[in-house]
Amino acid sequence: MEQVRAAGLEVALSVEGVPSPLPTGLDLSAYRIVQEALANTLRHAGPTRSEVTVAYRPRMLCLDIVDEGPRDGRAPAPAGTGHGLIGMRERVALFHGRLSAGPLPEGGYGVRVSLPLAGRMTVVS
Repeated sequence: MEQVRAAGLEVALSVEGVPSPLPTGLDLSAYRIVQEALANTLRHAGPTRSEVTVAYRPRMLCLDIVDEGPRDGRAPAPAGTGHGLIGMRERVALFHGRLSAGPLPEGGYGVRVSLPLAGRMTVVS
């Protein structure tokens, strides 16, 4: 998070529930989803404020990454190729989770992810 903060993005992090150890693949995927969502915020909204919530729920890890949109009345940058969202969707699908992403009614953009902690698919290399 320090890299995006250094780039001008104000990031507030909150953790809900009792943090518990996650399987390595799930932990890395959750990290990369948050990382990509924040990179997309910088790319499309520029320096703004973003909130990241990591919620440990019974049998579920929930991630909410929301931003306030561009500051000073600037228009958001045009949508790109969507590779960031594709990568997030692939990571979420690997764990049979859910992802929703899109503009928020009050302005800004949100990425919401839920990843089941039980019944995960095991990937063998």
